Amino acid sequence: MEHPPRTSLRFLVILATLALVLTALTSTAVAAPSQRGLDARSIDLQLLAINDFHGNLEPPTGSSGRIVSDGVTTDAGGVEYLATHIHQLEAGHPNSLVVSAGDNIGASPLISGVFHDEPTIEALNALGLDIAAVGNHEFDEGSAELLRMQNGGCHPVEGCFDEDGFSGADFGYLSANVVVEATGKTLFPAYTIKQVGGVKVGFIGLTLEGTPLIVTAAGVAGLQFLDEVETINKYVAELKAQHVETIVVLIHEGGQQTVPSGTNVSVNGCAGMDNNDAIVPIANGVDPEVDVMISGHTHQFYNCNWTANGHNMLLTSASSFGRLVTDIDLKIDQATKDVVGMSANNVIVTRTVDKDPAESALLAKWKALSDPIANDVVGSITADLFKAQNAAGESTLGNVIADAQLEFMDGPDPGFGAQLAFMNPGGIRTDLVCVLGGNPCPVTYGQLFAVQPFSNEMTAIDLTGAQIEAALEQQFVGNDRILQPSANFTYQWSASATDGNRVDPSSIKLNGVTIDPNATYRVAMNIFLSGGGDNFPMFAQGTNKFIAGIDLDALVAYFGTHSPVSPPPLNRIVQVP
Repeated sequence: MEHPPRTSLRFLVILATLALVLTALTSTAVAAPSQRGLDARSIDLQLLAINDFHGNLEPPTGSSGRIVSDGVTTDAGGVEYLATHIHQLEAGHPNSLVVSAGDNIGASPLISGVFHDEPTIEALNALGLDIAAVGNHEFDEGSAELLRMQNGGCHPVEGCFDEDGFSGADFGYLSANVVVEATGKTLFPAYTIKQVGGVKVGFIGLTLEGTPLIVTAAGVAGLQFLDEVETINKYVAELKAQHVETIVVLIHEGGQQTVPSGTNVSVNGCAGMDNNDAIVPIANGVDPEVDVMISGHTHQFYNCNWTANGHNMLLTSASSFGRLVTDIDLKIDQATKDVVGMSANNVIVTRTVDKDPAESALLAKWKALSDPIANDVVGSITADLFKAQNAAGESTLGNVIADAQLEFMDGPDPGFGAQLAFMNPGGIRTDLVCVLGGNPCPVTYGQLFAVQPFSNEMTAIDLTGAQIEAALEQQFVGNDRILQPSANFTYQWSASATDGNRVDPSSIKLNGVTIDPNATYRVAMNIFLSGGGDNFPMFAQGTNKFIAGIDLDALVAYFGTHSPVSPPPLNRIVQVP
């Protein structure tokens, strides 16, 4: 038997070896994606989002301190618990950022509000907030005060509130659509870019374009609020030019879930969100490069995988008052810099976890300063006063506030002389209920502060009877905000009448006498309303404006004179078919 030459055997062995190597290499190349997935070439980014905190350092009470999800009610909120939940969620996530969609401050409880929200800024610093959009309430005390919140320094009038001073926010504010008219530049940066694992991530921050309608004229003086969609798309283009492919929008505008009566709503639901007319046009109109839109303003919760025009993104909101945290997880391809995976989960801030010690220390410091103010008894009530309105639009608490404002502005000095008063229901932040016990039940300064925390100045303006009638009609045109009138002012309106004709002119009476369209009347209201706020442009046409004191002072004075205060009858506004 002949054997092949030794060289031929060696050649065959080499060929076989090469074949095995090639097979192995081919097998590895094919198997790599299935074995390793995206993990080998992607990074994970966690975003922990809040919105509409409103200085709720202590656990909010009543319905404001509860979350109802899937039919289950849970006590929630309080910065000591919020910080703990955030720190627990951050564990195991090397790339984590805490962000806010605005209204961190403003309309705050006394422990923060009486100190111009310095306590809230310090608390947010302690829990590690990184980025915040500005909300409408950030402008409650004007842009100069908001700049102080960012940069620090003691209050220009009241000075320093404690020996530590005030160093300002460690986090950065963003205001892409808020422009200073004098300079043409944004009040705060439009966006910021964070480097995460070698990948650029862009954050654009905005507030709602309609901010001037819901903030005092003085609060937004010298500022222009631009269209949200146009602004977002403008800065998306800028970010793209800087090779930023992952883009997050923090926007203080929102919507709410709508479900049939009796149907449970989930914190992670998105039911009926496409019926909203505020956030939906924005979500549908932004550049497809936006990956996440974190929203707020409406104090609602929702968690949506939003699809519009072939564009997929997350659209979320975390209720209000620190009762929820939205845990957003993004997977970003390191090669393309694009988001290749995303999910979100609204987590309830339960009070069953340990309190964060740093926040507890802050609370103790500020409570020691605020408690003597808050606990001062200023009057009493015979029964609870509620802000909820009846079918006609009246509330017992709204009526009391209107009466207090009329009395406050009906003085003999020039400029006063108010004959009637109007109160906007949106300015009434909570009910006035008995918490100390007894009948009559004592009422503290802190309770009245919680009802009216804005410190709006009181005004008196001249309006004709025709202008008053026009303002009453404005209640029903794209508004549905029924003004609370003083006891000497009555009228009736029809639910079936057309817009502009709902109020019967002959029913509009002052002290029982029908008002004269051509006569001039002196009307008391807060400066927000007299500037046309809450979509009442007719009030902005008032003349001979006089400013005296603040609304909270009016309410405190009224309780000092009229206690015990009883719920007034709801007979000032009559609804007819």
